[in-house]
Order: sequence, then structure tokens, then C-alpha cells
Amino acid sequence: MRVDQVRKAERLNHARQLLRRVEHLPDAVARMARDCSISPRQAYRYLEEASHLTAPVPVGDEKIAFTVKLPTAQIRQLRLYAARTRLTLSEVVSRALTAMLDRGRRRG
Repeated sequence: MRVDQVRKAERLNHARQLLRRVEHLPDAVARMARDCSISPRQAYRYLEEASHLTAPVPVGDEKIAFTVKLPTAQIRQLRLYAARTRLTLSEVVSRALTAMLDRGRRRG
């Protein structure tokens, strides 16, 4: 099962803290596995990745599915734009909505 980006960031930050507090790697692995309810192998991977971090990983908002209906032509344009810019559809829509909502806030 894949972990969402929010949980991954939280686990990496936890691993980073453990590496700073716990002297022996096997102890950090056991603690990480217990704290996060993951296998020791997964815990070791998080600790290994966290050992290369120079700062905590920013934790963003959790993303959930949100279904909308759009005209076929607009979906086609959206997919072409996403492919051209190498962004995901979610990222394109999120950026467009953020820009629109920010503009609306400035007018009021």
C-alpha cells in the first residue's frame, strides 16, 4: 500500500527527529516501526532517507478526491496543458483554482 505525501512527510520528519535523539540505528528502527505501525524494513527506509535531510520536510494539506463535471472540450484542453507543462491534472486544477480564489479575495 502506498502512503500519501502528507503521511510520508510526517514519517520522514519523525525519522529525522529520531536520528537526532537516538544513538543506535537499531533502536531508532525499532522505535520508528512501533510509533508508525510499520515494518522494521519500512522504518529503516524512512530513517535512511531522513539521514540525508538538512531540514524538516514541509507537510502540506491532505488531498481528497473531488469530482466535478466539465465539458469534453475543456477536459481535452486541460489534458493537453497538463501534458505540455508536465504537471498532473490535479496540480493544474489546483493552481487555477488558487489563482481564481486569490483574485476574488483581492476585490472584496
